[in-house]
Order: sequence, then C-alpha cells, then structure tokens
Amino acid sequence: MLEHHPLVKEFPEHAETIHNLKETDNHFHKLFNEYETLDKEIFRIEANQEAVTDHDLTNLKKQRRRVKDMLYNQVLQTKEVV
Repeated sequence: MLEHHPLVKEFPEHAETIHNLKETDNHFHKLFNEYETLDKEIFRIEANQEAVTDHDLTNLKKQRRRVKDMLYNQVLQTKEVV
C-alpha cells in the first residue's frame, strides 16, 4: 500500500514541537519543506506517475531519511531545552 510519510505522522508525539519549529525556526522550516518535497516525489514514483531508475529511487529514499533524521534530532534538542 502506497502512502505519504508526513513528519507529524512519523512522530505524532512531537506534533506540537514540529509545528512550533516550523513557525519559528527558518532552518527547520527549510528542512521540513525539503522533506515534504522528497516524500511527495517518492510517492509519485512509487505510484508509477514518474519513471526513474531503482538506483535513483533508492537515493531519494536515503536523502529523505537523512533529512528526517536531521529534523528529528532538532525536535529532540528543542524538547531538551524546554
């Protein structure tokens, strides 16, 4: 089953922190937008709406994971400060 992986669905326990960071932290906001763009592109590819090589799809997924990890780390750092 194909599905999007929105950040708040991936980390529902941090939804409020994610929302606050999107509103107040430009770097987080930029990374969040990059994550959303990658997620949508991967979804389109997996739904056969776009054609790419398996290698390219794998690289996109790795990039999405890297961005998600950076976002998650920033969420955790923010929660430690609060």
